[in-house]
Amino acid sequence: QVQLVESGGGLVQAGGSLRLSCAASRLAFSRALVGWFRQAPGKEREFVAATSWSDSSTSFANSVKDRFTISRDNAKNTVYLQMNSLKPEDTAVYYCAAGTRRSLATMTRLYDYWGQGTQVTVSS
Repeated sequence: QVQLVESGGGLVQAGGSLRLSCAASRLAFSRALVGWFRQAPGKEREFVAATSWSDSSTSFANSVKDRFTISRDNAKNTVYLQMNSLKPEDTAVYYCAAGTRRSLATMTRLYDYWGQGTQVTVSS
């Protein structure tokens, strides 16, 4: 079965950076829509970023635009989320998700596979 494994989370001070990784098994990211979502305590899971395999287009939530970037390394079958200028409100569990859609998607129901999540904590 498909497995997505996130890594790279941790504790960082406000203004710092982290890079999250999402590695897949039994799914070729070169042919998958890959997204990042996050969920803070007591809140709904929300879209953060996504990258399309069909045209390499990307999409970002307004709250992270200009601070986060998403990239792929198809040779390593890994997608990265580079997070810069982190803020305390970025604190959440970050999830990697993947699907077979050709177009970008921001809704959780449009993704077929999910990782277990990695905690990101930004201290003020």
